[in-house]
Amino acid sequence: MSTATDADRFLVGLIGHGIGPSLTPPMHIREATRLGLDYRYDTIDLLHHADVDLGAELARVHDLGYAAVNVTHPYKQQVLGHVDEVSDAVARIGAANLVLLGERRVAYNTDHVGFRAGLEGFLGDRPRGTVLQVGAGGAGLATVCALLDLGFERVVVHDRAEAATERLIERFGGERLGTTDGALDDWLPQVDGVVHVTPTGMREHPGVALDVSLLDGSAWVAEVVYRPLDTELVRRARARGLATLDGGAMAVGQAVESLRLITGRDPDADRMHAHFDALIAADSAADSAADSTAADS
Repeated sequence: MSTATDADRFLVGLIGHGIGPSLTPPMHIREATRLGLDYRYDTIDLLHHADVDLGAELARVHDLGYAAVNVTHPYKQQVLGHVDEVSDAVARIGAANLVLLGERRVAYNTDHVGFRAGLEGFLGDRPRGTVLQVGAGGAGLATVCALLDLGFERVVVHDRAEAATERLIERFGGERLGTTDGALDDWLPQVDGVVHVTPTGMREHPGVALDVSLLDGSAWVAEVVYRPLDTELVRRARARGLATLDGGAMAVGQAVESLRLITGRDPDADRMHAHFDALIAADSAADSAADSTAADS
């Protein structure tokens, strides 16, 4: 039996808040194993750690031998103050979700790559006129960059935190980017599609961030939340007969690109998406069993 060389061994982490349920680690591990790699992926949940020194945390994991860390909420922007180099995409977006650890810390944004690839395939020949993005946080920076790259004539951004919208507009600027000025409902009937990039719809934040009944019947809805995969927004949009893209596209897309950057290998995107679907199915079955047990008790 062959033994993995040092070049085939990778220790990777995920840094963020409340990340225990993340499906990124199993996606990485399964595909890395298929590629013949010795790959370990740990979650480093800092939710209950007071006064986190992110720079010191990066130094700590580097000293432990970590090759890279994915970075999620709430550190995607903060981490840029603790790296030596950023990719061109990070320089544009102002947020990162991957840091390669070596002699120099290099930050990347694979959310942008993953979302763009998924949305481009979903759109096909659909019109790229006006798109509305709901959400202007760290993930919203990546998705709005992708929307601009995909050639939409007009990208309109809405966020309840007007300061976040203003920062996003200031970063990207240009005649194609604008804001709802708080009038979300007024814009909904006018757009070709909607991209939802807020935590609303997650298990911990149930609900919907917009009224899909106001959308035109030909409009589409793209979601980034993937736990659950069928968010209330996706369900309501489908009930209206609207085309929908669930959050799985971005979740898998960013994992594929992150794994490629970390290992230098070419992951099989279709294989990773099939594994993601299996993980989601198992997750849903576990939830159903838990609900059944609770109802019987």
